[in-house]
Amino acid sequence: MTSPRRPSTIRLLFASSHPGPTVTVTVLAAVIATAVGYPFRVVVLVALAVVAGQLSIGLANDWIDADRDRAVGRSDKPVARGIIAVTTVRTAAFVTAGVAVVLSLFLGPVAAVAHVVLVAAGWAYDGGLKRTAASVVPFVVAFGLLPVVAVAAGPDGGWPATWAIATGAVFGVAIHCTNVLPDLVDDAATGVRGFPHRLGLHASGIVAFGSLVVAAVLVLVGQLGGDDPVRGAGAVLAVLGAVVVVVLAAVGVRLVLTGPPTRTLFRLVIASSLVLVVELGIAGAALVA
Repeated sequence: MTSPRRPSTIRLLFASSHPGPTVTVTVLAAVIATAVGYPFRVVVLVALAVVAGQLSIGLANDWIDADRDRAVGRSDKPVARGIIAVTTVRTAAFVTAGVAVVLSLFLGPVAAVAHVVLVAAGWAYDGGLKRTAASVVPFVVAFGLLPVVAVAAGPDGGWPATWAIATGAVFGVAIHCTNVLPDLVDDAATGVRGFPHRLGLHASGIVAFGSLVVAAVLVLVGQLGGDDPVRGAGAVLAVLGAVVVVVLAAVGVRLVLTGPPTRTLFRLVIASSLVLVVELGIAGAALVA
């Protein structure tokens, strides 16, 4: 009887990179760049720079948290299971960070600075801010800067509308809180007390899904207001999108208040982000200040 085939190093590194958030953030950036009307080459460059940065943040997280993940028996972490070396993940984290910086240089000065700060915020979280009351700050900064990276990457280096930056920042709060909720017990056992931990399960969940509602309202107001509002079918879809996000948020609050925290809460935020992606695509030129 043959033993099961060991996954390749590439697959193990991808599994160590937090692929769900990595793919979601990359799609968000690419959709924003597309909605603004940038050519395909610019959209691809934005996506490549962002995915490299997100890979580096996810890999750094698993490298730095390797001992903690082993201590609590995280079977979903290849490093914690011992099937990939910590040094391999660490090297990959630095390499992808370097690639992200190099690719950022081709996005233009504003987008390059914004993306480097975004990636640095993620590394700052991994490196220690996750243990403090300021753990939410890197998420607010990173997601708030994401529209800047995508919009400023074009030939003219435009600046996103204020509502788009605010939406990203608020969405970062929801991402952080729901991603941490299932790990509250394990984190407490290993000395991590970030922003959600200090709020507690119920308060943190309400803040997370309340933030989703705020994000939906910001996108809706951004689309229907201003100098270039959407009309007709676009306006109807914008309202429907906001309603869907509010419903998902209500489901999330109910789950937080009536049951144990699970990854379903995070998936609800991801689903809401996909709805917001569609809305941002509809917004088009309104994304530019």
